[in-house]
Amino acid sequence: MINRDVSKIIKKRRSIFPKQFNGDEISNNTILEILQNANTAPSHKLTQPWFFKIFTKSGKQKLANEIIKLKQKKSDIFEKKIISNFELSSHIICICMRRDKSKSIPEWEEIAATAMAVQNIWLSCVNSKIGGYWSSPDVIGKLNIFLNLSKNERCLGLFYLGIYDSTPLRSVPRKDIETDIEWIE
Repeated sequence: MINRDVSKIIKKRRSIFPKQFNGDEISNNTILEILQNANTAPSHKLTQPWFFKIFTKSGKQKLANEIIKLKQKKSDIFEKKIISNFELSSHIICICMRRDKSKSIPEWEEIAATAMAVQNIWLSCVNSKIGGYWSSPDVIGKLNIFLNLSKNERCLGLFYLGIYDSTPLRSVPRKDIETDIEWIE
């Protein structure tokens, strides 16, 4: 039998968009606790490929400026959205992945392990007023120099974290998993 409390937490996990944040700050200790939970994600051969670059305070503005600078087709709408998202967010985490130097396992497994670490971040926010959103802007692959990443490292996206007051009730339609299960005996 599975743990019903865990099932409830998983089912309550949701994306909270930066425009829903109120601009309040999350303590660095809370961020550290969230990232300690992320660090418990599984990885093949314990490569633990994830690492994080955390932007807060004036660091957020530096990252926003870099993203705006790297954008090919600049627009006022894009620029305003980035600036607003960054101002309303408490912390912006660059989700990074470091390839196993020996490349002993496929890259997709290390990306999947990093995604599991991000899921742990999301699950850590359930039943709190901390919201999160994973974004992958089209300039993400161009941030390597700015983030001081090595050749075997890459950024997989931005994770916006912020405090929210309330979110509209919504029901997200999920497919019936039984239509995608095949029992083989």
